[in-house]
Amino acid sequence: MSHPIDPRSLRDCCGSFATGVTVITTRTEDGDHGMTANAFMSVSLDPPLISISLDRGTKMLDKIRASGAYAVSILAQDMHPHAMHFAGRPDASLEDLLEERGGMPVLRGAAAHIVAEVAQEVEAGDHILFIGRVVDLDRNAQAQPLLFHSGKFGRLAEA
Repeated sequence: MSHPIDPRSLRDCCGSFATGVTVITTRTEDGDHGMTANAFMSVSLDPPLISISLDRGTKMLDKIRASGAYAVSILAQDMHPHAMHFAGRPDASLEDLLEERGGMPVLRGAAAHIVAEVAQEVEAGDHILFIGRVVDLDRNAQAQPLLFHSGKFGRLAEA
């Protein structure tokens, strides 16, 4: 019954699921690091756990392993330029991007921040899941999220 799944077809199919957009950050002895990602989820409320999924080839993988902690900044709907900046398209007009929360850098103006210490690392195919124990969080209840669907950014519709 099983047949080979084309990786591009799987990516396109999963892209049909609308997600929020995050920037994952960490701090190592050589500075602060960040990358745009949408592979983030809540795992458990008790104990408080979250998870991020990183491709084995990303530079951020070794940074989080060295740090032992990471932060997730959930982007607000006006933060499309920030998403692109941390996706490898630097924008020189963006200044003073980071502030510190719970010992980790987070994006200033994000809809929410969650800081976690790595509790478990799980190998999953071509990705590594970092399950983190939440140690700090903050949320702007008025902020609307930046969304991502089928390769495009979007926003919530007005009610």
